[in-house]
Amino acid sequence: MSLQERHATESVQEARERYVARGISTPPLVVAKAEGARIWDVDGREYIDFAGGLGCANLGHNLPAVVDALHAQVDQYLHQCFMVGMYEPYVEVCRRLAELSPNRGDNQKSVLLSAGAEAVENAVKIARVATGRPAVVVFDNAFHGRTLLSMTMTSKVVPYKAGFGPFAPEVYRTPAPYPFRGVSEDDAIAGLKHLFKGDVDPYSVACAVLEPVQGEGGFIPMTPDFPKRLQELLDEYGILYVNDEVQSGCGRTGPVWAIEHYDVQPDLTVSGKTLGGGLPLAGVTGRAEVMDAVPPGGLGGTFGGNPLSCAAAIAILDALEGARPRAEVIGNRLRERLSAMAPAGSEVRGLGPMVAIELPVQNGEETTRITTQAREQGLMLLSCGIYGNVIRILVPFAIADEELERGLDILEGLLVG
Repeated sequence: MSLQERHATESVQEARERYVARGISTPPLVVAKAEGARIWDVDGREYIDFAGGLGCANLGHNLPAVVDALHAQVDQYLHQCFMVGMYEPYVEVCRRLAELSPNRGDNQKSVLLSAGAEAVENAVKIARVATGRPAVVVFDNAFHGRTLLSMTMTSKVVPYKAGFGPFAPEVYRTPAPYPFRGVSEDDAIAGLKHLFKGDVDPYSVACAVLEPVQGEGGFIPMTPDFPKRLQELLDEYGILYVNDEVQSGCGRTGPVWAIEHYDVQPDLTVSGKTLGGGLPLAGVTGRAEVMDAVPPGGLGGTFGGNPLSCAAAIAILDALEGARPRAEVIGNRLRERLSAMAPAGSEVRGLGPMVAIELPVQNGEETTRITTQAREQGLMLLSCGIYGNVIRILVPFAIADEELERGLDILEGLLVG
């Protein structure tokens, strides 16, 4: 490393310590460039990326079609605010989301926001107006965001909730299936029924919000029949089913939406992360009678559906049509390699290429060691889970076979080392 390179790294790190709030957790990595499934730091070191910008780069960093779309949009206008003047990219993204919607009903509409947490909160707002009810049901191991309501809905105290109370009212939590930790599908259904007897009148519940694969909670896929059984129980009381696909959507599990693995059509779907191709964008999609329950002016935001983000999303939604075969190849290979290298007592789980290893220890010390040493060896990895003991894979589908194998070799060496 040259003196100039050392200066560049140290300069950014020192400035980060001086000017950036310490509550944002960051590794000692200063990114200079990213492309496909690779990252380069300011020292010229290359990394294989198994983190994908925390799920925002399913199709790869700097996807050429996205970059081209952004350049074209920049020459037109950067910002308008859809509440000030309509623009075609916003409407086109909503049209594409309607065509791809996994929800019940033929006439689908969307509202575009800036981030997943904002979209989750808007889904709850819409459900409350549409049903005239206040309460929300959420599940153990859920992650829905860091804003007040979405943080309340999230099921992890440290680091997301500690010290940040009081929390939003009328949020009720119930178990979700987690077979590795002894919670069966029957247990989860029984827990929801008990919630309706002991804690909240089901006729006061507007919606239940569920990730088909719980992301931050540990990459826990719902058991095969749980979403369908959940929907049947919710339908008994007129409760809307909100499908949170911020992390599991946009091809992460193979199909566009993870809920497509299950025989169920939710009422509302929340999207985000990869939807914007690396730019801030999220959405809520549902049938018109539900979405239009909110009167004009009740939804919106200054930057929601920004023109640049919408231009990127159109390119992403086009590219998703051809991404599934590669996603399935990657998913099969990940499951094969991870199953072979997983330590005794671990579990390899997930859907398609959204795969993780949960280690048997109920603390994050081992995953911290693995992710730290992986980065030192040129592999970007993330952990998750309520105990921090899960290693998750969010590799971009643009990864070459050789890069995928090299990254898995590094991980294997650390798991058995």
